[in-house]
Amino acid sequence: MKNNIIDIKSPQCSIIIRCYNEEQHIGRLLSGIMQQTVNNVEIIIVDSGSTDATLSIASRYPTRVVYIDPKEFSFGRALNVGCKAATGKYIVNASAHVYPVYHDWLERLLAPFSDPGIALVYGKQRGNEITKFSEHQIFSKLFPDRANLKSDHPFCNNANSAIRRELWEQMPYNEDLTGLEDLDWAKQVIDKGYYIAYAADAGIIHVHNETFLKIFNRYRREAIALKRINPQEHFNLLDFVHLFTANVTNDYYHAWHKKVLWDQLLSIPLFRLMQFSGTYKGFSEISVVTSRLKQTFYYPNERKHSANLSNDQDSKQSINYSKLLKEETNEPNH
Repeated sequence: MKNNIIDIKSPQCSIIIRCYNEEQHIGRLLSGIMQQTVNNVEIIIVDSGSTDATLSIASRYPTRVVYIDPKEFSFGRALNVGCKAATGKYIVNASAHVYPVYHDWLERLLAPFSDPGIALVYGKQRGNEITKFSEHQIFSKLFPDRANLKSDHPFCNNANSAIRRELWEQMPYNEDLTGLEDLDWAKQVIDKGYYIAYAADAGIIHVHNETFLKIFNRYRREAIALKRINPQEHFNLLDFVHLFTANVTNDYYHAWHKKVLWDQLLSIPLFRLMQFSGTYKGFSEISVVTSRLKQTFYYPNERKHSANLSNDQDSKQSINYSKLLKEETNEPNH
């Protein structure tokens, strides 16, 4: 296997990957990292109790594994554990169920740091063939094709982002939030005079294969977090009705133009119902986040096993995962 990672004694960046039963995805991500043009990186796996083959697959690659007790898990706490173990100048956060399409993903993601005023960079996300239609629409809206290399808006996403480690040392992630630890951190650095960069050419595929109940839970916990980060925010019944109606109508319009309306007739309103009912529920939550609620958010009972970026980079050669993973399966462990 091509091993690009050659100088982990003084890595340019440390890639933090949070894991829980990601055997269906993590091999693809690690293979993609090994093919990057940036070659002095370290890979840190933060595992929170995987019981499948996640760690066995990770052992085939030059990774370091650190552990977090599932009962102590939050997204911010897992990131802090990984960041504490990191030695790179920059910290790259990547979900275990994403993978880069092109060889220069890391290079493009780190490039905006040439401006010393940039604290955080986040990259484009797109879905794949199993992504729900409405999720494709969300990706397109939140991660447009046009870059914004100096923003004072705190939106970002830790599924595909990078930060300056020296700033994390000053401001660790909030471990008590049920989500949106990335937005909370971005808000803090912006308050200190830094900027956020969006690198549209640093794209990944983000594989969401959630049940509708999981979609509800995702938006519920993010709403709980958002209300805590910005107490002035609200989401009432009128907001629910307005946004549900507007988004379903818009999704139907795009589905009709893409000639997939009949295929998506039920999926679209179900997705949007879970999205906005979860948000409404989260904003109306008044109790503290209990351990039982955290189990619902982070460790659902059933396990789902899951595997094209927009055509804006078709001129570039994409990573051939089919060939790569086949070759690596036949090689001995590292």
